[in-house]
Amino acid sequence: MSSSYSQFRALKALTKGSLLSMVKSPSAIFFSIAFPLIFIVAFGLMGGSGFRVDIAMEPNADTNNLIYKTLALAPVANINSYDDTTELYTEFRKGKLGAILDIQKNADTTGSPYLVTLKTCEAAGNDKNIALQVVGNVVDQLSKVQYPDNKTIAEISMPKSIEGREYKYLDFFLPGMLGFSLLSAGIFGTAFLFFNLRQTLVLKRFFATPVRRSNIIFAEGFSRLIMQLISASVIILVGHFVFGFTLVHGFLTYIQMILLAAIGLILFLGMGFIISSVAKSEASIPPLANMITMPQLLLSGVFLGVSNFPAWLQPICKALPLTQLNNAMRAVAFEGRSIIDCWKQIGILGIWGLVVYIVAIKVFRWE
Repeated sequence: MSSSYSQFRALKALTKGSLLSMVKSPSAIFFSIAFPLIFIVAFGLMGGSGFRVDIAMEPNADTNNLIYKTLALAPVANINSYDDTTELYTEFRKGKLGAILDIQKNADTTGSPYLVTLKTCEAAGNDKNIALQVVGNVVDQLSKVQYPDNKTIAEISMPKSIEGREYKYLDFFLPGMLGFSLLSAGIFGTAFLFFNLRQTLVLKRFFATPVRRSNIIFAEGFSRLIMQLISASVIILVGHFVFGFTLVHGFLTYIQMILLAAIGLILFLGMGFIISSVAKSEASIPPLANMITMPQLLLSGVFLGVSNFPAWLQPICKALPLTQLNNAMRAVAFEGRSIIDCWKQIGILGIWGLVVYIVAIKVFRWE
């Protein structure tokens, strides 16, 4: 090997070539940028919030009554209990709860049997109106059944709504869709690429050149990293400037979301390496890739919060890497946390990354 041969120039040339091939591919552009943007535009225009409203109970609320039991069975209400009042009101002011509900027996025996107090926050957006409607409907229905003489089972009072930043459904959905876009691009793109390079003997031809094997891997990884981070930037900026996606600290929040996207993509690229090595044919790649991507699409809180799933399933949902990436990006974008504050989510992603790349190194094949 010539001593004047520059591995850095070779790495740069390979990265540039791979990046240009992706830019010239209509399918790569569509699935990296256009496909997630279609969902962002659809939900941005639709507005609104989630399909279920989260309602929390005051720690000392009376839950041994028909109002609470009926509300707990309502399909559009998700009842939460908090032992820590500080945590309860922190989540409340972030807009993650539609309302805080307090139910108490009425000391005045001449009035309604119960007193219901419904606290709302402007940060919850339309969820506060949904919560009021749900509670009001439950009280009305129970009153008609229990008291045909037009007496009501409870008097509902609403203190003045607390001011706060509105938590739109787009603030929940965009990070989830961005995370899934990174997952799909990292796995499908890498798996198909290296399988084809191996099948067409391109990797083998590289061995006849002075280029280090590691630089071939790095070049393809860097090119996909650049392409997907550009795609992530487009998605975030369109969401922010066109539909009002929240970036609490502006440019600083944007940079931190891009850094999180890079961390997630590096992990997902490793999953693509594994699939490209274990796949026996090109036709077997989609089923193998879908075994990883589809459960995470459904269970990682892309469309609905993890709290909407059964209690026994939630620990599995929270262990998935896409769940942790989505949670970190939402915390940074809406809550204004820093990457350092998301150490727990990043730590779990790091553990996943360590396991994935150990497996990738064991199974990766050049020929």
